[in-house]
Amino acid sequence: MNATPRQRLLVVDDEPDLRTLYELTLLREGYDVESAESVEEAWTTLQAKRFNLLITDMRLPDGSGLDLLRRLEQAGRGEKGIVITAYGSAENAVEALKAGAYDYLTKPVDLRQFRTVVASALGRTSTGEAPRARTPEARGSGPAAATASLGGRRALDRLAGTSAAMEQVRALIGKVARSMAPVLVHGESGTGKELVARAIHDVSPRGAMPFIAVNCGAIPEALLEAEFFGYRKGAFTGANEDRDGFFQAAQGGTLFLDEIGDLPLSMQSKLLRVIQERAVRPIGAVAEQGVNVRIVSATHKELGAEVHGGRFRQDLYYRLNVIQIVVPPLRERIADLPAICAAVLERIAADAGVTPMPVLSDAALEHLLRYAFPGNVRELENLLHRALALAGGAVIERADLGLPDDGFAETEVAELDSPAAPLTPRTAASELTPAPLPSDLAAYLDAVEREILERALERHRYNRTAAGASLGLSLRQMRYRMARLGVGSDDGGERSEPG
Repeated sequence: MNATPRQRLLVVDDEPDLRTLYELTLLREGYDVESAESVEEAWTTLQAKRFNLLITDMRLPDGSGLDLLRRLEQAGRGEKGIVITAYGSAENAVEALKAGAYDYLTKPVDLRQFRTVVASALGRTSTGEAPRARTPEARGSGPAAATASLGGRRALDRLAGTSAAMEQVRALIGKVARSMAPVLVHGESGTGKELVARAIHDVSPRGAMPFIAVNCGAIPEALLEAEFFGYRKGAFTGANEDRDGFFQAAQGGTLFLDEIGDLPLSMQSKLLRVIQERAVRPIGAVAEQGVNVRIVSATHKELGAEVHGGRFRQDLYYRLNVIQIVVPPLRERIADLPAICAAVLERIAADAGVTPMPVLSDAALEHLLRYAFPGNVRELENLLHRALALAGGAVIERADLGLPDDGFAETEVAELDSPAAPLTPRTAASELTPAPLPSDLAAYLDAVEREILERALERHRYNRTAAGASLGLSLRQMRYRMARLGVGSDDGGERSEPG
């Protein structure tokens, strides 16, 4: 039987001592190693042979290590790249990941971390063995407020729809899954941000390893450090045994930080250090533990505005927002609704053991197509769950949906979307001559915005969620604008609406 061929690595660095150190370290790990000291020498070597991995310094005598990554990309080569950057240079690290690097290391290079990152890029452990999937049972009960997923393409398959917006999301998932680059998934509540994160994990080389999802807003602030980093027996009252945190549970896989914008500033600084150092120190422990985890985060907030307001660390924002995937709200891809309904009904029916799979009548589907869906896909799923329970047969009728026949669910949304009734200042539509320039532009624009908000609220019976959705605003944005402009401040109360 032929022995398994050894993996071939190319090391590029113009400092002979460092190049020798990297070579010896990799040779001890069982790799075949070649080296080069410049961009052109490395490219000549790459043209003559195929490699499994390229490890390159950022600064080289005749260019940048990123030049090599770009050439590999343009040539359609499959080699992964690891870039070694100057210590503390977050900008270089982000630039390397955006250029297609699998991962990066900062100088001075920690050899233990060096071996771990190389092994991860090659799909091995640092001892040369192929990684094995770990089940939740093998990890123990695991931290609270987290869930685990095994591999497969299930999440990607559940991203139903063929709209241009969803095709773009799928293309980005396939592109970013190849690297270790942190990804920030942005979208309104209920759009399926966790599904996108799971899809990134499932189609990545880490797909067989753990996927740990954490809701950052669901953990009490006093417990954050223990939940994220774990603790040792006796570290505090009630610590009766050693316990791993989220990072240890996700070792070798992906850690999904949902609603990252809700993380307190004190915890943000500790998270930043872990990302930079790739190591955690459990509470009560003396030594740090190296972690090999990919970070995918998600938020419905505008983190740029949170940074400007001093509620989110700018350096952490840049670390997390290397690649951003925007998940569109359902109202912006309403053409995908039939496919989403079919996929959701198939899954619900399978879970409930219902056969044959229920279908929507034409009238029911048409009714849904006219709905604003302020709660997005999550609201649709809940609605179909209820409709399936109420339906008397295999066909779900319009009455089973439980949606109103008037108001924002149908007539007013259609009216609002109609080009014949745009929400513009009433005076502007009737003017036949150019209006004089305003003497106070800010006050004029405020008056225009105030009138539009009031008309939207009136059309939607003062349901702020629906009114905001019709204008492309989240409930939070709607509340902010109403408060700033004094809209609805004297109505004596609020209508009930979805949370």
